[in-house]
Amino acid sequence: MANGHNETLGRLETMMTAGQFDTAKTAIEAQSPVLEEMGISADRAREVLNTPVHALESTGTPVPMLEAIVRATNRPPLLVQNDSVQGKTSLNGPFPAGTDVMVTDVEHLLPSVGRIEFTNHDMDWGGTGWVIAEDGPGHWLVVTNRHVAKLVARRTARGDGVFQFGPGNLPYQARIDFVEEAGSQPDPARVAEIETFTYLAEDTAADVALARISRAGLAVAPLPLAAADGGDEELVAVVGYPASDPFRNDPTEMDRYFRGLYDVKRFAPGRLMVQPGATRLAHDCTTLGGNSGSPVISLESGTAVGLHFSGQYGVKNSAVRVSTLRALLDDGAAGALHPVATPAQDAAAESSDGSHDADHFEGRNGYESQFLRVVDVPLPKIPDALDLARPSDATADRPHELRYTHFSILYSLARKSPVIAALNIDGEKSIPVKRRNSRWWKDLRIPAEAQLGRADYGDPAIDRGHMVRRSATNWGDSRDEAELSNIDSYHYPVASPQHAGLNRNPRTWLGLENHILENVRTHGFRANVFTGPIFGLRDPDLGDTGTRIPMEYFKVVSMLTEAEDEGGILRLHATAYVLSQGHLVQKLALRDGRNEAAEGFAFGEYKTFQVRIRDLEIETGYDFGALRDADPLERAVATAEAAGAAPRGWQAVEALDQLVL
Repeated sequence: MANGHNETLGRLETMMTAGQFDTAKTAIEAQSPVLEEMGISADRAREVLNTPVHALESTGTPVPMLEAIVRATNRPPLLVQNDSVQGKTSLNGPFPAGTDVMVTDVEHLLPSVGRIEFTNHDMDWGGTGWVIAEDGPGHWLVVTNRHVAKLVARRTARGDGVFQFGPGNLPYQARIDFVEEAGSQPDPARVAEIETFTYLAEDTAADVALARISRAGLAVAPLPLAAADGGDEELVAVVGYPASDPFRNDPTEMDRYFRGLYDVKRFAPGRLMVQPGATRLAHDCTTLGGNSGSPVISLESGTAVGLHFSGQYGVKNSAVRVSTLRALLDDGAAGALHPVATPAQDAAAESSDGSHDADHFEGRNGYESQFLRVVDVPLPKIPDALDLARPSDATADRPHELRYTHFSILYSLARKSPVIAALNIDGEKSIPVKRRNSRWWKDLRIPAEAQLGRADYGDPAIDRGHMVRRSATNWGDSRDEAELSNIDSYHYPVASPQHAGLNRNPRTWLGLENHILENVRTHGFRANVFTGPIFGLRDPDLGDTGTRIPMEYFKVVSMLTEAEDEGGILRLHATAYVLSQGHLVQKLALRDGRNEAAEGFAFGEYKTFQVRIRDLEIETGYDFGALRDADPLERAVATAEAAGAAPRGWQAVEALDQLVL
């Protein structure tokens, strides 16, 4: 207790020497609004400031009250209401004349700063975030701190973040509310759900996380980033949501004097404290715990110079430098799933849809059923009701295939959708190809009016979902071959309209092919992958396009494996998976007579499930031929039945090592 008292006295002595007592008196005369919020009248503040420090306690005045008055008037956390800063004219005491005008000049940035809020979590909110960049057409990128995002998400091996689960197996969710001002009413039009964290820094890196939100209906814009790191004594302000922070600050002092300042948007001016050679940006703005993720805005340039991430009350605060933020965006960290595109790049790359006629595809062999060399794996048989398209370059033995480089598409005219994407993968010939393209083409080998186009994907909640994993097509005997396959994947018959949450599912779905190739004794590192939508009666309409949005998808992976106990004999191996919120799996549980599993099934975020190929055939009406008898899950169920156990022909895949291979 004595040590804390001595530290307070030491800080007060430093403040007095720096002239902060005098500037506090000036701010009081300018009617600083912060004191009233703290419950201290102007007269009482004058009385405290005019009392010698050694005599304060004898008058019944706690010494921390003096420190609180000096700090709150010299570095006031001003309220933001109706997107403007209240009490800015009172700044001309502790700050240079004209500071209020500088504040007015940056007020147009305030609507782009919001509070990061949580669902299904014991905390209502965790920090501050702000719009930093565009993320392709239809989306913004929001930046906050890693330690804020990690309250609800975890980092994956790819560097992005996926939402975790809380008590009761309910998935955490997050959103950003761009209002939350004092006295404001809830405004759903200014709240955006965080769809995913495209980047979540590792613990040894700068404290940064990037999140994707939809642009739909939001009147926000990215904060401009400073061209260079800020300079010492530069006038700045932190915009965010201070909150009670008993773990980092003195709870008695904080609760007594700052209780009225919590949880709402504030504008806290101050100065940068730049040390030569320092890797972090320091500033002296007033911040509390909820300010984590706040922008540090230069009042001199009107640009963001940093991302606040920590502070020691009454001493100094730390921020990530703008040069670090720029480097993350330039290096593509923001696009761990989808790279950030500038407006100019968007305009150039996606100004309009293109089209390719049959001549463009000359020489494309498409999916090869003999790709595994030892055994033939033909395309599955499809019900006539789906009315498969007949491409203009079709052959008698392949009447319905749209042939591309390394893959083929069977396309339904009735659904305006791919039915099956059949892909060959040669892992030994993989050639990484960067995702440079975002333009899409119609394939004029089938009627253009039977295909969706860019305008049909105008809803930012709907993605063009590749039915072939773009990176999996990138192989060949040359880079030209790999790049040709990469571009071929950007044709509309290859895409299916997908809900954004489904298309950005964690790596359990995206990483299936690689995991199987790496963990099964695969002959030649070759595999075939069939992917497609599972058409259901509950699928919602896609506007007035005449098609629907599939809610579930399947994937069947086949290859040759060497049987360890059979002298290396090659056998066909095939496994099936669905990406679903659980509806199909519930039906499987009911069909298997597992009523207790069906009744207790929790529907939530999209998950990957491994299922029997036999069950997938029943649900889709497709015939996968010999693949159903090459399914290890089928054998596992048969073995369990023979042993008198209660078998289950499906399982949730939380991690890839859970696969039945």
